[in-house]
Amino acid sequence: MKKVAILMGSDSDFPAVSDALKQLKAFDIPFEAHVISAHRTPYDAEQFAKNARDNGIGVIIAAAGKAAHLAGVVAAYTTLPVIGLPIKSSTMDGLDSLLSIVQMPSGVPVATVAIAGAQNAALLAAQILGVHDADIADKLSAFKADMAEKIRSKDKDLQKMITEL
Repeated sequence: MKKVAILMGSDSDFPAVSDALKQLKAFDIPFEAHVISAHRTPYDAEQFAKNARDNGIGVIIAAAGKAAHLAGVVAAYTTLPVIGLPIKSSTMDGLDSLLSIVQMPSGVPVATVAIAGAQNAALLAAQILGVHDADIADKLSAFKADMAEKIRSKDKDLQKMITEL
């Protein structure tokens, strides 16, 4: 089974990516996580990206805040899918990160999830891997069915509250 790599621009990004790690664990998807900075360790980012496929990686999640160039730098050096995870920063509440990630030039695509959307980054990675892995696809289907049932239950509770008014 292919792994998901989660790259953080700084160790301070760990709390922001923890939901992704938890979601991958829940689906039994192997992963690795690293601190690699696009600006302070660009050579490391390049080497990681160039060797990711040979190292068993199937999808890369790159989380960064502020200038948030990590996803784009990694995408420039690999043909693997890269998912950008914008980190909410103190400067512009993460809008700077989001814009840095989504404004990639033609030919260097980066899929991007919402600011602080770590769980969705993991789910998107699982969906990408699930294209060729039936076990992951089944876990995603069960996850979505469970999510739908929770919403239906909340609707029943709401209907009960309305009738009791």
